Amino acid sequence: MSSKTLIIAEAGVNFNGDLEIAKQLIDVAADAGADIVKFQTFKAKNLVSKTAKKADYQITNTKNDDSQFSMLKKLELPHDAHSILRDYCSQKGIQFLSTPFDAESLNFLMEFGMDTIKVPSGEITNLPLLKLVASYNKNVIMSSGMANLQEIKDAVKVLVENGTQKENITLLHCNTEYPTPYEDVNLRAMQTIANETGLKVGYSDHTLGIEIPIAAVAMGAQVIEKHFTLSREMDGPDHLASLEPEELKAMVRSIRNIESGFGSTEKVASASEQKNIAIARKSIHYRADMQKGHILREGDLVMKRPGDGISPMLYENYIGKELLRDVQEDEQLTNMDFK
Repeated sequence: MSSKTLIIAEAGVNFNGDLEIAKQLIDVAADAGADIVKFQTFKAKNLVSKTAKKADYQITNTKNDDSQFSMLKKLELPHDAHSILRDYCSQKGIQFLSTPFDAESLNFLMEFGMDTIKVPSGEITNLPLLKLVASYNKNVIMSSGMANLQEIKDAVKVLVENGTQKENITLLHCNTEYPTPYEDVNLRAMQTIANETGLKVGYSDHTLGIEIPIAAVAMGAQVIEKHFTLSREMDGPDHLASLEPEELKAMVRSIRNIESGFGSTEKVASASEQKNIAIARKSIHYRADMQKGHILREGDLVMKRPGDGISPMLYENYIGKELLRDVQEDEQLTNMDFK
């Protein structure tokens, strides 16, 4: 298990086409302690036909009746904005990343200098785009929402056969519903993906709240991706299934706490608890006053704190031994009391 989870704060299209909002989102992600803030790079004309319908969640979460094309057209991240946002990320100490949704956008991002390609769930069956992704031989993080195991394996095969090194692929378990019902998360499938492919795995979350991504880290996720927003009250397709700033901060903090708790596979008393051994454990004590020459019976001994004397695990070794001195009630048994 990786010692540090890569946390991707997914700004996506939640900047609503406004660069100042995009910068505010970067501020939030950096302040929360995320490793990466991710946007989306696409041309609506390359992504969706003008007659394509909105998804149910897009209809619910947007306040107008635009087509999917019109909605996405307003949410495009202009090419010249990428360098502005990357520079701003650099100032804030967080990595900039963007997801390409079409070949033109992928080529642009590669020329722009991205060293990681994020393949979104909707493109996992897009053979031409996967082959283009593979041709760049970059690190690939691929989401698998809506996909079954065979489709995931097929996509991985395309990537590997066309230039991507297998060890450079990370697969994110995902459910593409915004927000995802808890009963549909199926986190155990993330472990199935890992076992069946032998690849690094993570989890891209669309549930409400922070519990599921935290649980995913405990179950072995090496990457967590989570949408966030300035406010769930904002108009747009993804705001409702996104974390608000304090929630994002709480998620990152919780994940880092879990990582600290992973430790090693060795089971020993930790440095912090060593001092409590004598306080919490017990030693063998005498139950009552007894005189020299007394032969100890089981009822003569009692196990009491502190634990800085002879361990109760050795209790049976002293039954039948003769006392060399007088002892008092509650006094600790010592080896000097016997021949």
